Amino acid sequence: MDLFQKCFDFTRADEVKAAGLYPYFHQIQENEGPVVHIEGRRIIMAGSNNYLGLTAHPLVKEAALKSIEKYGTGCSGSRYLTGTLDLHVELEELLAKFLKKEAVLLFSTGYQTAMGVVSTLVERGDYVISDKENHASIMNACITAKGGFAEFKRFKHADIEDLENVLSRIPIDAGKLVVTDGIFSVSGEICNLPEINRVAHKYNAKVLVDDAHSIGVIGVGGRGTPSYHDCEAETDMIVGTFSKTFASLGGFVAGPERVINYLKHHSPALIFSASPTPPSVAAALEALKILEAHPELVDQLQSNVRYIRSLFVERGFNIMENESAIIPVIVGDDMRAIYTWRKLFDNGVFVNAFIPPGVPPNMSMMRTSYMSSHKKEHLDEIIEVFTTTAKELGYLNK
Repeated sequence: MDLFQKCFDFTRADEVKAAGLYPYFHQIQENEGPVVHIEGRRIIMAGSNNYLGLTAHPLVKEAALKSIEKYGTGCSGSRYLTGTLDLHVELEELLAKFLKKEAVLLFSTGYQTAMGVVSTLVERGDYVISDKENHASIMNACITAKGGFAEFKRFKHADIEDLENVLSRIPIDAGKLVVTDGIFSVSGEICNLPEINRVAHKYNAKVLVDDAHSIGVIGVGGRGTPSYHDCEAETDMIVGTFSKTFASLGGFVAGPERVINYLKHHSPALIFSASPTPPSVAAALEALKILEAHPELVDQLQSNVRYIRSLFVERGFNIMENESAIIPVIVGDDMRAIYTWRKLFDNGVFVNAFIPPGVPPNMSMMRTSYMSSHKKEHLDEIIEVFTTTAKELGYLNK
């Protein structure tokens, strides 16, 4: 068969577009945080990972602009050669102190971070053990490690007993890395990190937690899952991204200095990629400074989440309970999800539609997420539009 034939055979997206129901790739024309403009209309954003609303913060924008004036628009090289600025080092040092780790290393994207850490540390004869519902970047990093002749094992989602079963079958003297999301990006669940640490260390394994959706959301001052569970010292390594709380683009790994030093000199994702651009780093650095100076932003985010969650429960919606900024609203089959998304959008609310195979059959959902910058009137409008939509489509009887 011709290599491109599958591309020509794929028509589902075209059919959904033709029906006017396509929920993806909509162009945002203006972004003010909780309110955006799409197709010339005011839309309340309830699907962004801009958890502290800092993408529109004047100090963050000013820092990005000033960095361009000083450094230009790019670094024209990898961190390994000509692409390291004093700005990169400043962010690494400040973030290491914030996360209470010895050292931090920046990558150009969050996806590259997972690839660059896991596939570099886990080599031939080593084992990487992943929660089955970890983010795709983690899964692909594990597959890449397997391609380098490492062993890739998975354990049932959030099942500590199964994790121990998997670890108990691995030679005790083999190198082992257990990887978990801190907050799972679809469900918003928070992992049981203390138990993962306990079981992993019992079998001489190291633990890596992906805190992309946790930093700025949970923990003391927004320090993420290890802080939330009071197990920072026991958690070996943290990876994260700047594209959410930190209002920018890029990723990082935090951990022991000797491990970070090894990654600096061995990770292809770092060595063979252009370094994060000056405005990206400057924006993330300023966002971190704002987070440190204003931990009340995290409190406001949590207050918003508790409020909107209570309204969903009160109205009778089927939601996944958690303490993150992600609230999935389960609507059932995929076509109901597509119609729900369209009606929400037409009535001024933007959310993310998740349908199979991204979720199990009959578990299609509207993945909603919230910001500290949402006002009460935004949240009230969101719940009213959801309620009207659900009643029209016949899956809410209250």
